[in-house]
Amino acid sequence: MTKTKWALDTAHSSVDFSVRHMMIANVKGTFNNFSATIDADPTDLTTAAIEFSIETASVDTRNKDRDGHLVSADFFDAENHPNMTFRATKIEKTDEGEYNLTGDLTLRGVTKQETFAVTFEGQGKDPWGNEKVGFSAQGTINRSDYGLVWNAALETGGVLVGDKVKINLQIQAAKA
Repeated sequence: MTKTKWALDTAHSSVDFSVRHMMIANVKGTFNNFSATIDADPTDLTTAAIEFSIETASVDTRNKDRDGHLVSADFFDAENHPNMTFRATKIEKTDEGEYNLTGDLTLRGVTKQETFAVTFEGQGKDPWGNEKVGFSAQGTINRSDYGLVWNAALETGGVLVGDKVKINLQIQAAKA
């Protein structure tokens, strides 16, 4: 199969994250506004061109006060850095339908190379005859690498917010 342009189906896709809170639990959140350009042969992603953009102000942790703090200069600084972006630079097949997707992640004006484990979930036609594909991706980033260093010490030891952020994407796209 040749490379095809795929349009992100945001109604059937998600960009979620979780981070340790108080060293005892995980807090989850999502980003409601994101876009992608995907030019790929879904059966062989090694030659794909993939770019993602996420609006930092669209963060949603189901708590308005926390969301307000996350978009402030303490964290995303959404006023000065409205988007975080990812551009794939290398895609390696690790198993059937499994890949390591490496690329440049830019968050808060800092660009670092990150790798995500990607799974091709399948391909098929919807009831209206549109060709669709599905992918999932998981990875972990270190938030302090991107200047997201705000924290508070706990009297019992440790800190309020963990440094490692787990990222989980569920992507559905339609042939453009």
